[in-house]
Amino acid sequence: MKSRAALITAVASLTLAAPAFAGENGEGLVGETNDKIITFFSLGVIVFFMLVIILGSAIQAALEKRKQARKAAELRQRVGW
Repeated sequence: MKSRAALITAVASLTLAAPAFAGENGEGLVGETNDKIITFFSLGVIVFFMLVIILGSAIQAALEKRKQARKAAELRQRVGW
């Protein structure tokens, strides 16, 4: 029942919001779109995902290094070195 109410609310709000964005003769939020705007936006998307991948890899490598150090310390305690 809750999901039906949520679906009806979402459809109603999207139905009412659609004409609000169509009033500027097709212009978007930044005005008239040209090739330069599209190129820089696309470049920004590529750079964003590249940074996400680099940061995620760096964080994963640091966490993996900590995990290996913890495992080595536990092994040294067990063996007695």
